[in-house]
Amino acid sequence: MATLYETLGVPAHATDEEIKRAYRKAAMKWHPDRNHGTEDTARVAFQEIKDAYAILSDAGQRKVYDTVYAEQMREWEAQQTRRQRAQAQREAAARAADEAAYAEMVSTAIRFADQGHNRDVLFGVLLGRQCEPHRAAQIADSVAALQAARRDEADAAQNAQRARKTAKSAQAAQAGGDEPEREETAQATSRASKQAKRSAGQAEKQAATEAASEDKPHGRRPNHAKPDESAGDVHPASALGNLWFQFLNGLKF
Repeated sequence: MATLYETLGVPAHATDEEIKRAYRKAAMKWHPDRNHGTEDTARVAFQEIKDAYAILSDAGQRKVYDTVYAEQMREWEAQQTRRQRAQAQREAAARAADEAAYAEMVSTAIRFADQGHNRDVLFGVLLGRQCEPHRAAQIADSVAALQAARRDEADAAQNAQRARKTAKSAQAAQAGGDEPEREETAQATSRASKQAKRSAGQAEKQAATEAASEDKPHGRRPNHAKPDESAGDVHPASALGNLWFQFLNGLKF
């Protein structure tokens, strides 16, 4: 509702002269004789202008109006504040209820998604819970996407775990394969060493026997000795050479 000052188009602290000039200007503008075709509207506005000027042009009435108006304004502002506070409380309560309902719908959708249901089933369940179609579609899409992301993450973790197990198994198999080779090498070396020792002993015995035979007179040699046997066949150096060759052959495994 407009004040008397606003009706005349002057501020609340206007002087008497300013109020008079404003009244004359407004009266000329809204005089019925100057508004052909809209006489009824102009007549109402012209009457309001006259009433405002009658009060504001009188010092006593203007003072009373200012006092009453100030009190009314304070009361009106207090009422506005109370209405705004009540409206804010109602809006906060409505938002809280809406958020609670939304959280309940999301929880329901997640529960059905954990059971293995797809997006369409989630959407139908939400519609059955009196959820708005637009919100039901939004929740179903979001929960289905979240569930798919969780499954992909779980699959990736399982694949990584299997890859680590496979790598460990391969390393264990490789380590297990190297150990038998080392054992086999050691065994072959031991066998070759023992064989070399046996051959060396036999060669020494044979050399000693032949040396003893050479010290005897030619007439006392056994009859079974071969006269055409060469000395190189029983020489100790030749026996050692054969022994070394056998040792090298024993290392080839």
